[in-house]
Parts: sequence; C-alpha cells; structure tokens
Amino acid sequence: MKILMFGRGVIATIYGWALERTGHDVEFYVRPGRAAEYGDAVDLDLFDLRRRVWGQRVVQKWPVRCREELEPDHDFDLIVLSVGHHRLAEATAFLTPRVGRATVLVFGNLWAEPLAAIGALPLDRVSWGFPQAGGGFGADGVLRGGLLPSVVFGTLGRPPADRERAVRQAFREAGLRIKEQPDFRGWLWVHFVSDAGLFSQGLRLGSLSKLAGSTSDFREALLTGRELLPLVQARGIDLRRHRGGVALFRAPTWLMAPVLAWLTAHIPPVRANFAAHSDPDAEEPREVCRDTLAEARRLGISVPRLEAAEPNFAREGRVHAVPPPPQEDRAASQALSLEE
Repeated sequence: MKILMFGRGVIATIYGWALERTGHDVEFYVRPGRAAEYGDAVDLDLFDLRRRVWGQRVVQKWPVRCREELEPDHDFDLIVLSVGHHRLAEATAFLTPRVGRATVLVFGNLWAEPLAAIGALPLDRVSWGFPQAGGGFGADGVLRGGLLPSVVFGTLGRPPADRERAVRQAFREAGLRIKEQPDFRGWLWVHFVSDAGLFSQGLRLGSLSKLAGSTSDFREALLTGRELLPLVQARGIDLRRHRGGVALFRAPTWLMAPVLAWLTAHIPPVRANFAAHSDPDAEEPREVCRDTLAEARRLGISVPRLEAAEPNFAREGRVHAVPPPPQEDRAASQALSLEE
C-alpha cells in the first residue's frame, strides 16, 4: 500500500515507521520549506511493545521521504491524518480537493460531531481510528516515545466498508491488534475529557511530563476527569456503553492515583512516554482544556476543578472568575450519582 502521512509529527512518524517496516511505501507531506528543515532522516528512541510485554527499545536513524506538494492525481492509497483537533478543519479543507483515490484515516482526538469535523471530505473515503502511541521530540531532535501493541478503530453506526477494512488490514500487517469501537463518537468524547483531566494538571505543573510519579497530581487529574463525565452524558452519550473508558475515573482515587504514579515512575515505556511530553508551549493540551470548558459552560455543567485550572490554559484576558476547588467527597458523590 502506498501511504502518505500528513505532517511529520509524533504519531505520523511512529506509525509511518511501523508501517514501512512491514513493506508499505511511506512518505510524509510537510508544509513548503519544511522538508529541508526536517532533513532526510529521523532519530528514533522508541519502546516498541508489539511483541514484548516490557517493550523492545529501538534506537536508530530512520531515513524518510518528505514531499511539499500534493496534486489531485496522486497515487496514494491511504492518507493518515493525525493532527491536533483544533487544526483538523484546516487540514481537511486542504485535503478535500486532493483526496484522489485515497482513503483518509482520521486518526486522533475529536470534540466536534465527527461528520462536521471532517468538513467536505467525502464520507465514503473516510476511515476512523485512534493511535495507541505517544511521545515527543526533544531539544536534540530525537523522537522519544512508545508504540503500544494495539490501535483503536471505530465506526459511526454501520459496519466497516471495504476501504475501512483495507486500512485495518494494513495496521494488522504492521503487527498491531485492532480494537473495534462500535460507538466511536462516544468513545472519542470520553477519551477527550479524560485528556482534559490530565492536561489540566500537566499545564498547572508546566508540562504533562511533571505528573510522572506524583500521586497527589494524578489524584487531581482523576477527580477532574470524574467531574467531566456528566458533560459527556449531557452530549447524549450512554456511558454504560463505555464502562472500560470511565472505570479509571469511577474507581477510588486512593487506589488509582498511586498506581498511575508508580507506573509513570517505574515502567520504562510509560515513563519514557510521559517524559517526552515536556514542551511547556504545546498548544493541543490548552485547546483540549479550553474546548472542554467552553462546552461545559454552554451546557450548564458544573466543572469546578477544570474552572480552577483555567488560568493555566485560557487565552490572555479571558479568564472567568475561578471558584475554589471542591472537596473530594463532593466530587465522589456526584460521580456515584451517575447512571450505571
């Protein structure tokens, strides 16, 4: 399969590497002028968990090919579109007249209605997925992170079409297990608010990497995520269909916070993934928190912990009055009142 990774970000690079190693022909589309800046190779320092429980460390200089143009008559079979959710509209507007005969895999966070989020992209050319990898580029240009053994794919109320099955097969050939989410819309939104919980605390500390090993900070992240579950319900999602996704937030924080702190401090792939998220100026965490809080206010959902964190992600001059954080028992009682 001939595959174009849209951009040369963390997710595009990790999965581009995994797909090429299986024999697929992989290129990267980058903005004009970026190909020379990026160069013809990427320095990788990854934990690959596809075959070993604790991961196999991969340290290599991987040769890549970048292109700065994309004509409508290209011959790519698959375009992997993994950008920050706040940049998706710009990316889909660019791709719509340039889809050609390719399938476009929308591969990342969404908070808007999925069909609205893809703009004018032809729906019959779209596949929906979510990566199970992460990391970041260091100041030395090295991409450090990890690749989990599975990847999430989903549908919006119908079985996968032939194009979507072909995309899944390409990822299977890369040694990845497929996790299917029949209510992908709901799964995405649960994941989005869980990110908001983590990001809100990471931004308070300076970056997500600083949560690693901290029981108290993970406790606050879990409680923030817990108070956001009613927001997902208010958007029409039945949380009973997503028990696995919400279990982390409904479990006692005295149990889960120390577990997360220990994992991020002692398990090499998890530790490396968190450590790589060290950019204090990363925009996507701020956009996730801003959009989550804006929706909570629009729907009248009380989210006092996220509001208390707003000074860390609000645009200049737009901070609302911030109430004091609630006590844990109040948040817990609210979560326990949710429908099972």
